[in-house]
Amino acid sequence: MSVSRRRFLVGSAALALSPASRAQAAVRRAPSPFVLDDASRLNETPISRQAVLTSTDDSRLLHELRATLGEAASEGRPVAMGGARHSMGGQSLPRHGIAASLATPVIEPDTQNRLYRVSAGACWRDVIRALDTPGFSPKVTQSNHDFSVGGTLSVNAHGWAVPFGPFGSTVRRFRLMLADGTVVTCSDAENTELFRLAVGGYGLLGIVIDAELAMADNELLVAQSELIKAEAFAPRFVARVRNPSVRMAYGRLSVAREGFLQEALLTAFRSAPQQPDRLPPPKDSAAFSFVSRGVFRAQTGSERGKQARWIAETRLLPRIGRVAVTRNTLLNAPVAELKDGDPSRTDILHEYFVPPDRFADFLAACRETIPAHRQDLLNVTLRYVDADSSSVLTYAPEARIAAVMLFVQKRTAEADDDMRAMTVKLIDRTLALGGSYYLPYRLHATRTQLRAAYPRLDAFIAAKRHYDPQLRFRNALWDRYLA
Repeated sequence: MSVSRRRFLVGSAALALSPASRAQAAVRRAPSPFVLDDASRLNETPISRQAVLTSTDDSRLLHELRATLGEAASEGRPVAMGGARHSMGGQSLPRHGIAASLATPVIEPDTQNRLYRVSAGACWRDVIRALDTPGFSPKVTQSNHDFSVGGTLSVNAHGWAVPFGPFGSTVRRFRLMLADGTVVTCSDAENTELFRLAVGGYGLLGIVIDAELAMADNELLVAQSELIKAEAFAPRFVARVRNPSVRMAYGRLSVAREGFLQEALLTAFRSAPQQPDRLPPPKDSAAFSFVSRGVFRAQTGSERGKQARWIAETRLLPRIGRVAVTRNTLLNAPVAELKDGDPSRTDILHEYFVPPDRFADFLAACRETIPAHRQDLLNVTLRYVDADSSSVLTYAPEARIAAVMLFVQKRTAEADDDMRAMTVKLIDRTLALGGSYYLPYRLHATRTQLRAAYPRLDAFIAAKRHYDPQLRFRNALWDRYLA
């Protein structure tokens, strides 16, 4: 039986059941285990139950979290926290365990110090709406607004605001509940080791309760786009994002088989010369940042569709993009706006982090590797990621260009095997260039590749076992590579 994120709620009363009633509840659940999946739609995982905690009272929420951990300990079950569960390799799925979520948004802006406190369960659309009123914007978010703040911290996501590093660089402090129920505050000055372990730690160190984050001014921005040869993209992109007037920037690559990855579109947003006294509220950004769903999905299995999409994005959208738009509107994009409705296939993301001076070599590797496999590449978005020291498992020890690839894959074992083989080749080629790959996606990398991309992995595992000796926080990433 599949369950939605909201279908089964475990409230504080259920969490405080007596041992006898807990045993009776377990008996009632036993005949039909729940199954939960993530965004890949390829990871159906049996779970014991799902707990969605919605209390806005801090002491009550902490009590409910401790009760959930106590229940898991008494039953010998793992716990995994999840937000949107947009990961694609089971990173938010605890096999036969408790899949927990924090679902209530609490956002408190501190405009004087340019900071805001936010609950881990808040989605970015909630944050954007709350900060927009006093004239601010989150400094770094994921590229879509329906992901959670806690999930963003756990994967140390990055966005396309420049010239910043990953999300961890904007985190001032956060509260973390450890496996024994202890709550600690983590920052650069307090519990520093835990800070760097939990940022990009995939929920394996504890439960993020809330965080204090840096914010930026909301501004009216104007786009400028240019079409260039892909080999010339990296130096032009780096120069553009380091221009103080540029606030946001991204690139895209042509994915049509004819001229595969030969052309690049570079789009940068600068502060508009005249800023109004009052900015308009944030709208859905789809009209400003991408082609329509129909044009995007028409690429699937179609060379003509890929060519038409590239023409639309390089000739039509730059004209539309001349309209000034707020920073918050650009960040206000739902992940579902380009969703595929075909149940026989699924969208799969890859992401590679490449030194800018090796980007041309990376393009050559992709041109050699991807066409030799049966995967349908619909999009490559390029972003700038500044050097990051906020995470033990950093993917950008120096400045990198991030290549975010979206493939359409059939939901079959044969297609998944082909995707795995292609992924291993792409990771090998990227590692040879001094780059790395991102961990929230399919668990197709080898253990050797994981260690090469994340050289502090052994230190992370040892620290995890120190802070969580009973291994209460587990997911498919831990089970596959680290257990």
